[in-house]
This record gives sequence, structure tokens and C-alpha cells, in this order.
Amino acid sequence: MQPLMIEPPAPPIALTPLLACDPATDPDILWHIAREAPELRRWLVANPNADAALLEYVAQAGGPGVNVALTVLLEG
Repeated sequence: MQPLMIEPPAPPIALTPLLACDPATDPDILWHIAREAPELRRWLVANPNADAALLEYVAQAGGPGVNVALTVLLEG
């Protein structure tokens, strides 16, 4: 019988602007950022994988720079 190998949990993910706008970031993490990190919401707008529901949530929730980011997205 082989010994049971237990892996340590992954370290917490640092919530950063780069993570928020990275297209490879998991959608669940994007939603976590939207709900828990208002200072990073403007960066979610720059993520090409942010869907309409996420962008609507960000627009309604607001946060620093969100209106400017949405204006750039919609006018660009």
C-alpha cells in the first residue's frame, strides 16, 4: 500500500489589475473581483472575456474609475 500523498492548498491569489484584465483569468475569479474588490472593477472592463452580465454588474456597482473605463469601452 502506497502512502497517501496530500498536496498543500494553493496559495491565495493576489487580486491585481493584471489579474482583472487578463483574458486567461477564470470567470469565477473575475466575479470575485467584481464583488469584493471595487478598486479593481475598472480593470475588469478591459478584460476581453468579461461578459455582458459581469459588465452590467460592474456598471451598477460602480467604483473608482468605472465610469471612465465604461465610457472608453463604449466609445472605442
